[in-house]
Amino acid sequence: MKKNIAIISLLLTAAVFCSCGDKETSSSSTETTTAAVTTTEAVTETTAEATAEVTTEQATAPQQEVGYEGMVAVSADKLNEGEYDINVDSSSSMFKITECKLTVAGGEMTAKITMSGNGYEYLYLGTGEEAAKAEESDYIAAEENGDVVSFTLPVEALDKEIDCAAFSKRKEQWYDRKLVFRADSLPVDALGEGAFATVESLGLKDGEYTVSAELEGGSGKASVQSPAKLTVKDGKAMAEIIWSSNKYDYMIVDEEKILPVSTDEFSVFEIPVNGFDYKMPVAADTTAMSTPHEVQYTIYFDSSSIAE
Repeated sequence: MKKNIAIISLLLTAAVFCSCGDKETSSSSTETTTAAVTTTEAVTETTAEATAEVTTEQATAPQQEVGYEGMVAVSADKLNEGEYDINVDSSSSMFKITECKLTVAGGEMTAKITMSGNGYEYLYLGTGEEAAKAEESDYIAAEENGDVVSFTLPVEALDKEIDCAAFSKRKEQWYDRKLVFRADSLPVDALGEGAFATVESLGLKDGEYTVSAELEGGSGKASVQSPAKLTVKDGKAMAEIIWSSNKYDYMIVDEEKILPVSTDEFSVFEIPVNGFDYKMPVAADTTAMSTPHEVQYTIYFDSSSIAE
């Protein structure tokens, strides 16, 4: 009897040990599974965050139109040598250029663009995909200047879409941009011979004429009367510009400030016509907003429309 009890006791003890072993194995297995799930979730979460970070810029800064319809590329040989301020269109508001100096020398053009911040480390003339495969020596490095950076890059032509990739320091990601260096923002002395028509080249005699005047720029809401009165005297042309409102208190043409001759019903100005058949840059100060605001425009005087 005692022998039987001992055997039963041994069997029960073995059963208890086996049971404990099974629990430990089960517990270990559960912990491993839980760890694996947690790791997977963490990887998924990190990937999602990275994807969201990369796509955030595209979502918050949609691509913008650059240039204008019918633009024709302007090469260095169409310009006079020198250094000029020039406007640059960017396809993204996240790539904001606050200033650009264009240098024309030796039949080539270079531009120094200054950004609104210091978030970009490199530029590459091409797409982001091409930049990722290129050598670092092909990148254009940022020039630090306090809280902003500048880049100096070659310019193939004005009034032409140029592919440009920008490398974000924080995101370590290339972003595709398109740039257009606007020839219509250059001063008249930058344009070479034959870039526009003049009183002399058109053979205009002293007298009064009318000419088509097409305004571009600003919000697109303003306009000027067309045809405009054109007066030629001593080989120089003056145009009467009548705005669609009386809220303009001065204009700037070729760095000269011009006051209105009337603001009764409309703002009326008499401005020099530096050339025909090109988009002549002008500025006009409007008082229609809460504070006066100087707006950049161009006016295109079409020589084929000139009539006595």
